[in-house]
Amino acid sequence: MNIPTITSIVTSFNEASDIKTITFTYPGDVSPGQFFMVWIPGVDEIPMSVSFATKTMKGITFRNVGDATLALYQLKKGDKIGIRGPYGNGFSLKGKHLLFVGGGTGIAMLALAIEQARKKKLKATVIIGAKTKNQLFFEGRMRQCGATVLVSTDDGSTGYKGYASELAKHVLKEKHIDAIYTCGPEQMMKTLLLYCKTIPFQASLERYMKCALGLCGQCCIGKGLRVCLDGPVFDGTVLKKIKDFGVYHRDASGRKILF
Repeated sequence: MNIPTITSIVTSFNEASDIKTITFTYPGDVSPGQFFMVWIPGVDEIPMSVSFATKTMKGITFRNVGDATLALYQLKKGDKIGIRGPYGNGFSLKGKHLLFVGGGTGIAMLALAIEQARKKKLKATVIIGAKTKNQLFFEGRMRQCGATVLVSTDDGSTGYKGYASELAKHVLKEKHIDAIYTCGPEQMMKTLLLYCKTIPFQASLERYMKCALGLCGQCCIGKGLRVCLDGPVFDGTVLKKIKDFGVYHRDASGRKILF
């Protein structure tokens, strides 16, 4: 598992502005919330959440934001990539009515968990947040699995005008929610955690990773927790004790970068 398996891209298609899904042949089971280390030959190896999974096919959905993602974005059907994983701990679904909040590309990490919840006949309310309507994706996919989907945009171009966390606050007032699951900008997730006085909470964190094996320490948060092994999904009781949650992360050199 720790040596990249070379595989070919089967499909590559745009979901929204600068956001693409790539699928590839890769057998084995994946738990919702786990991630792969994706090697782009000659460029870099980067962590990517699993957004699509069958027994033989897997997929990742990502935004074109840097050198590695640009190179991945430009690959076409038949091109080769290397895959390690899956790694990390996924989501644990508890309760009858679950609220999922995805900000930015966070809905990609949540998609498998939402579909799993619906297969278990659990009620799922999904909030998809984006800066503008051109950056929204997976809305149709989530509706197709039977989830109730609400949309928020920062500019009000569609759906609720405002942040996804603000819309979530309204939902929590109007409905009985048994648990919250979220992925997206860390400040958004920290705001959601503040709303959860007694409601179980799980969030998927993103940190710079090099090994994904817990050896390099690059993805450490709090007091010795490693996102690659102890996460990427963390429980709310743990996150409340992590002082850097929603405050800063570290770049490739280990320098603190404020959110």
